[in-house]
Amino acid sequence: MHITDIFQASSPTFSFEFFPPKTEASVERLYHAIRELQPLKPSFVSVTYGAGGSTRDLTHDLVVRARKELNVTTIPHLTCVCHSEQDIQSILQRYAGHGISNILALGGDPPRDLAGYDKAADAFQHAVDLVRFIKKFNGSGTHPDPGGRGFGIGVAGFPEGHPGTPNRLTEMDHLKQKVDAGADYICTQLFFDNHDFYDFRDRCELAGINIPIVAGIMPISSAKGMQRMAELSAGSRFPAPLLRSIHRCGEDPDAIKRVGIHWATEQCRDLLDHHVAGIHFYTLNQSDATRQIFQNLGANDSGGLRQ
Repeated sequence: MHITDIFQASSPTFSFEFFPPKTEASVERLYHAIRELQPLKPSFVSVTYGAGGSTRDLTHDLVVRARKELNVTTIPHLTCVCHSEQDIQSILQRYAGHGISNILALGGDPPRDLAGYDKAADAFQHAVDLVRFIKKFNGSGTHPDPGGRGFGIGVAGFPEGHPGTPNRLTEMDHLKQKVDAGADYICTQLFFDNHDFYDFRDRCELAGINIPIVAGIMPISSAKGMQRMAELSAGSRFPAPLLRSIHRCGEDPDAIKRVGIHWATEQCRDLLDHHVAGIHFYTLNQSDATRQIFQNLGANDSGGLRQ
């Protein structure tokens, strides 16, 4: 289903993100987690794309399999890194051939283990270039979307600020360029203070950005995981009340997980009270935390959260 139809049919949306495993055992664990989350009736799920296209085929296989076996709208991530126009054209044709309706277009992280990587050699220097190319592909009529719209396009937003753009005014200009180029919705990086999200949403409105903004939520599951979050997001801000709660847990991993789920639950409750367009759960290929958040909010599935 095209993302614009999803937002029109069921708002707010509730979605889950997964990453493609690299071993057969991990694949089966992932599908077990997906099946446990399926009763929550997600609006869509997304699948990440490794740096430099390192999980290109794994991402494609997971996207196609999840769509066929689980009957859920599946959105692959696609990045600029290490790709030529021909690469991206081929990937888009492949997804179109399998009836995939949407793409999340990202700048992408540079590969850490690829010696001699030169960003200047990439055909697309920024996410806006990738958005424009997908939009051009849509105009070719290759995609089988019955409305002739081609791929729905999502882009990233950064409530705490893009780590590569310290100038927040310039950052908003870049986001507006992606929207003007054809983005249909924004999915944000994870954050732990809702005030950052609301301020970001207000600044988007001031900039003339009027597409849905989906809030990215990742429950803290361990002290090590919290450190990893800070690295992956290049600077997540952990509010002092959250840190105090984590510190009180000491070395108790179960207590840390409970605190993380409680904090994320309160974030989601507050976001729903403030009419968020959607909530996107970064699941880390696990189901427990997301299912408990739904339960804590008093809902058996996404429909219950819309009441």
